[in-house]
Amino acid sequence: MAPKNRETFGSRMGMLLAMAGSAIGLGNIWRFPYTLGQNGGAAFLLLYVLMLVLICLPVMISEYLIGRRGGSNPFRTFDILAPGTKWRWIGFMAVLSSACILSFYCVVGGWSVKYLADACSGGLMSFDGDYSEFFGAFISNPWKPLFYTLLFLGITGLIIAFGVRKGIERMSKLMIKILFLIIVLVVIRSLTLPGAVEGVRYMFVPDFSKVTADTCIAAMGQAFFSLSIGCGCILTYASYVDKNENIAASSAWISFFDTAFAVIAGLAIIPAVYAIARMNGVDPNVSAGPGLVFITLPGVFKSMPLGGVAALLFFLTLLLAAITSAISLMEVVVAFIIEELRRSRVRAVLTSFLLCGGVGVFCSLSFGPLEGFKLFGLSVFDFFDYITSNILLPVGGLLLAVFAGWRLKRANYLDELTNCGNLNIPRWLALTIYYLVKLVAPLAISVIFLNCILS
Repeated sequence: MAPKNRETFGSRMGMLLAMAGSAIGLGNIWRFPYTLGQNGGAAFLLLYVLMLVLICLPVMISEYLIGRRGGSNPFRTFDILAPGTKWRWIGFMAVLSSACILSFYCVVGGWSVKYLADACSGGLMSFDGDYSEFFGAFISNPWKPLFYTLLFLGITGLIIAFGVRKGIERMSKLMIKILFLIIVLVVIRSLTLPGAVEGVRYMFVPDFSKVTADTCIAAMGQAFFSLSIGCGCILTYASYVDKNENIAASSAWISFFDTAFAVIAGLAIIPAVYAIARMNGVDPNVSAGPGLVFITLPGVFKSMPLGGVAALLFFLTLLLAAITSAISLMEVVVAFIIEELRRSRVRAVLTSFLLCGGVGVFCSLSFGPLEGFKLFGLSVFDFFDYITSNILLPVGGLLLAVFAGWRLKRANYLDELTNCGNLNIPRWLALTIYYLVKLVAPLAISVIFLNCILS
């Protein structure tokens, strides 16, 4: 039975921005631009949108639907919808995934705090040297990254401690609005640089000769992971949503916000990289991998007029995006502790902080004193990144799609989707969503999973 007297979101806009905040994170600013750069630009973007609409959006709708119908944390939700079965362990896998992701995510979040602090003090722009040395010296330090990691996690926990409406919803509404405002300012500065138009052309004029099977898989994977599918965030937030909410429309808006922000983030970064490369007479490097944000971009900002202001605004955006996603990850763990272990919200937050922070310490130290310590040949940070991104999330998403399409009765699925027939959703659209989840999504997610394992 679903817990009684659970908190709910206070408004539709608050709910949409909170869920959008869950999807909008480091993956949009840190991962999307370099993935776009590594896979041919505009052609990848078109494939990304196609995969999102045909595969990821239906799965997201299903996770939203399951979460609202169960009305509890992920573990208990599956026990409510499929009592007496082992399906509940899908929910536990989601809780475990969120805890593992947060454990290394807070390390990168700590890096964003550090870079913002240096941008504010002027230390980032006054550095005279290779920014790979700047970044390397910081992450290999035994103490500084720990401080910023735990500070980031503490800020996240403090917000959640105030509850769903006063903490998660209130701060999400504020931060998402600031996020979009700031990133647009950075885009304007980026697009006004001489030569920036080449970066815009790279993003929006497709070259289909660069499309390969790997490009399609990369687009599918980016769309899948960008929406936080399979780790319980959408499911947990959906349990706080009013029963009259239009699930399909809300999911579409959340996907739109997430995609729009990813594209805007790309416009903030890629045209600037092209412009500075042209000024310096070198080839633009938009496929620099994860180092694009922390190594390449500081050099770009330093080379442009008003670069200090642009750097400050950009790393503030990065930090806010990281926090909105971290909130949703921690809330999955907190909701589980509250309802299954019967702890108060404050104690649940403290427990989550200690568990994820403890693992986060080892993830952070894997770049310094524990660099030589390996788990299955991987550093601690890379190990948690690998098992979540390559195993737990794809398997969780696959089982979620199988549960929605094969375990839930079609009548129950359509009943929840249409709010007992009270919503005027065309039957063909509802059935299309259902069969995409039932037939297409499991196959597509299996391809992602096999590619991750075999690559």
